[in-house]
Amino acid sequence: MNIPFLDSWRKRHGPSHGVALPDVAARDPEGLAALLSECELLRAHAQSAGVVLDDSPASLEALDQLQPRWRDDPELVPWLGNDAGLYLGTVIVRTVTGAGWWLRSDGQPVVRLANGREIDTVEAGQAWAADGAPELSQLYGEIAEN
Repeated sequence: MNIPFLDSWRKRHGPSHGVALPDVAARDPEGLAALLSECELLRAHAQSAGVVLDDSPASLEALDQLQPRWRDDPELVPWLGNDAGLYLGTVIVRTVTGAGWWLRSDGQPVVRLANGREIDTVEAGQAWAADGAPELSQLYGEIAEN
């Protein structure tokens, strides 16, 4: 995943600076969460369909009910899926106690739960955008129960 602020940081500090990507999440978890919660493309699509994304579990249910017109545009599916995964992660981080964003060493953001389990929400969002499964609200429910 390409995260622009990390690319800028790497250019300023160089690859040999010695700070692993996960350290960025540890040093500024709120900044990382704010960045990953933007999901502009998904928010625009939802708004055009009359769905307000308020970072709540109910908004995931509303997303699951959208007509998947984006599937007619194969170039749009991966971008929208990426945003859907980041949005799912945002809802989890904001509503599940102990959940937080973490960046794997390859730069991929994942949600880490209090029990140490990591969930690749971007992968789930990609599947949702392409196939409609798993439903975002169902995945959230499974994660929130654990």
